[in-house]
Amino acid sequence: MIEYVRQILCAQFEASLGMLDDCIQNCPPAHWQQKIANMEFGYVAYHALCYVDLYLSPSLSAFQLREFHNEQDENRFKPKDDYPITPELVSDYLQTCLQKMRETIAAETEASLNLRADFDWLEPFTRGELHLYSIRHIQHHAGALSAYLRRLDINLKWGHTGWPSR
Repeated sequence: MIEYVRQILCAQFEASLGMLDDCIQNCPPAHWQQKIANMEFGYVAYHALCYVDLYLSPSLSAFQLREFHNEQDENRFKPKDDYPITPELVSDYLQTCLQKMRETIAAETEASLNLRADFDWLEPFTRGELHLYSIRHIQHHAGALSAYLRRLDINLKWGHTGWPSR
């Protein structure tokens, strides 16, 4: 059963990240810095990935900041000044998160999925539920980005399962 759970978690993470990637790849350069609610298009994608990266870690204390994260700022995810949020940076970060997700999910066991998620600002739930929460977070932001792109007559595909073949 655990193999099946790992398989479906990985497939749905891949589909969600694939849909976010589709938004990143199809955003016209002139729209990359346009506002989507209270954040710029590129920052929305970057923000979603920061939390994917964080929540795939066993805990906040185990989370490793990336070279572009600003450990000096109270918002540790704010990028350093010399790392602007470009489509290339976000695309590369997505690939890093995709790999981390595959490794993390492959290592999960029934016992690890039943551990309490160690992020004190979240409701008390398990790591298994945290993975579902993280997928929903990706989809929330991918939905906002894709709705924006649809208003530009850029139609994106729905990711059903797994990493999309292009």
